[in-house]
Amino acid sequence: MKLKNILIVVEDIEKSKQFYHDLFGLDVVLDNDGNMILTEGLVLQDKKVWGKFLEKEIIPKSNSCELYFEESDIEAFIEKLENLYPSVQYVNRLMTHSWGQKVSRFYDLDGNLIEVGTPM
Repeated sequence: MKLKNILIVVEDIEKSKQFYHDLFGLDVVLDNDGNMILTEGLVLQDKKVWGKFLEKEIIPKSNSCELYFEESDIEAFIEKLENLYPSVQYVNRLMTHSWGQKVSRFYDLDGNLIEVGTPM
């Protein structure tokens, strides 16, 4: 068995597509009526589509999982993030762990938690 994709629920699929392209360089592989597969295996699914399948409340900022990205020049990434998305909500601003890795955590446009860290 092989893990194929990670799916996150989004309110506005076009805005989310732009967000993930602007910050992480992800491009559309497939756009299929409320489901959009991006490079690296990230799937954006329209909240209305997900709601029909799940029939449960969708809880933004649930902090139960995160998308993790690595970036060598994390300071330049943070500068780009703040220039392009100045209202971004941080969980942890840029910090350095005791083992030397620099990381930052923030929410995407829909409250999905993202961590960006330097390679270990």
